[in-house]
Amino acid sequence: MTVAIPDSLEGMGQGAFHIVRTLRSAGHEAFFVGGCVRDLLRGEAPEDYDIVTSAHPELVMALFPRTYPVGISFGVILVSDGNHAHEVATYRKEAEYEDGRHPSQVSFATAREDVYRRDFTINGLLMDPETGEIVDYVGGVADIEKRVIRTIGNPEERFAEDHLRMLRAVRFAANLDFLIDADILGAIKRHAADIARVSAERVREELTRILTGPCPHQGMESLQATGLLSQLLPEIEGLRGVSQPPRFHPEGDVWEHTMIMLALLPRERGHDQEAYGRLAWAALLHDVGKPVTRTENETGVHFYDHVKKGAEIAAAIMRRLKFSKADMGVVLALIENHMRFMHVQDMRPNTVKKFLRMPDFDLHLALHRLDCLGSHGHLDNDVFCRGKLKELTTEDLHPPRLLTGHDLQELGFQPGPLFREILNKIEDAQLNGEIATTEEAKQLVISRFLSGSAANGHE
Repeated sequence: MTVAIPDSLEGMGQGAFHIVRTLRSAGHEAFFVGGCVRDLLRGEAPEDYDIVTSAHPELVMALFPRTYPVGISFGVILVSDGNHAHEVATYRKEAEYEDGRHPSQVSFATAREDVYRRDFTINGLLMDPETGEIVDYVGGVADIEKRVIRTIGNPEERFAEDHLRMLRAVRFAANLDFLIDADILGAIKRHAADIARVSAERVREELTRILTGPCPHQGMESLQATGLLSQLLPEIEGLRGVSQPPRFHPEGDVWEHTMIMLALLPRERGHDQEAYGRLAWAALLHDVGKPVTRTENETGVHFYDHVKKGAEIAAAIMRRLKFSKADMGVVLALIENHMRFMHVQDMRPNTVKKFLRMPDFDLHLALHRLDCLGSHGHLDNDVFCRGKLKELTTEDLHPPRLLTGHDLQELGFQPGPLFREILNKIEDAQLNGEIATTEEAKQLVISRFLSGSAANGHE
C-alpha cells in the first residue's frame, strides 16, 4: 500500500527525506521506519523520523558532514541536518539477549531481518518517502487499522529479550488508545516481576511518557491490570480500596480520585513539557500518604498528617526512580502545599501574598484545580486565587525592601539570626499594608525589638 506524502515532511521531515535521498543516490537502500511511519499512517505528525539503511555506519558517516556515532556498536549514527538530529541505523539482526536488555551479538542484515528483531507490529513498518509506499512484513498496517498492540513474533520471546517492552506495550496502548492483544496481556501478567531487572532510569522515562500522554489514567489502569503497577509502584497500588468521606470525596476511594485527576490532567497541557511532567507526577503522588494515615472513629474517617507522610513516601519513590533533584524539589513542594488552598480565604494579606508568589505557583494552582474537579468540584478557592493574581501587581507581591541588614547595624544590631526575624517582620507588616516607608519600618523595629530591653548587645 501507499500513503500520501503529508505536509509534515516540510521542516523536520524534509531533513529526514534529504538523508534518505542522499543514501539512495550513493547506491544504498534507505527507508523511514518505526513510529514515524505508524504516525503518518494514522494522520499524525511524527515527533521524529528514524531511518534504516543498508549502508554500514562508516559509509553513513562518510556521506554526511555532521554525524555522531552514539550507538555505532549497534550500527546507529545520528545525522544532523543543521536543525534536527536523525537516527540512521544499519539493518541488523541480534543474537540472544542475556540480561533482558542487551543482545549478546549484533550483525548486519537485510531489511526484512531488521524488521523482525523489532518489538511491535505497529513499529515494524518501512516507508519509501519518495513514493509513499509502505513495506509491511509483519501485519502492522492491519494492526493499526484494528487498533491493537501485538508483538512481532512470540511475546514471551520479545519480552525475554527486553523486559522494558512490557511497559512499552502499556504505554503505546494508552497513548494511542489501542487495545493490548490477549496473548501479550497474558505474557505480561506471567512475567511482570521481570520488570524489576530494568534500570530505574528507563522505567522512569516510560512512566513519565504514560503520565504525560493523552490518556494517563488508562495507562495506570493497564499497569494495574497487568501486575506491572504492583512491581513498580506498590505505593500507588495501595490506593485501591482506601475509602474516603463521601462529603468531600463522592467519587469514591483514593484510587478512583487519583484516576479522575489523571483523566483531567491533559486539560493542563499548556505548561511546558518539563513542568507538565512534574505536575503529572504530583497528581499521581499527591495522596500517596493516605493509605498509611487513614483512621476511623465516631467522628468519621480521617487522614491526619497524610501530606507530611505522603511527601516522605513520594521522596522515596522518586529517589528509587532516580529523579533529578530539581524534579524532586518541585514535585515534593506541590505535594506539601496542596492542602493549603483550603485555608487561603482565611489567610492574612501577608500570608496570601507569600502563598501566591511561591515558585511554580501556576503548577500549585493547576494541581489544586485537578484535586477539586476530581472530588467535590468546588472551585471557590481557585477562583479566589485567580482573582487575587489579577488584582495584585508584581510590586504588591514583591515590594521593595524598606530596610537592609546595613540599616539594622546602624540601629545598633549585631549581625546574627535576629536579622532574619526582624526583616521578616518588616516584610509582613509591609505586605499587610501596615507600613509603607523606611521611616515607618525603623519605628516598627524600635518599638518591637528595642523598646524597654537590650537586643543583641544593644542598650
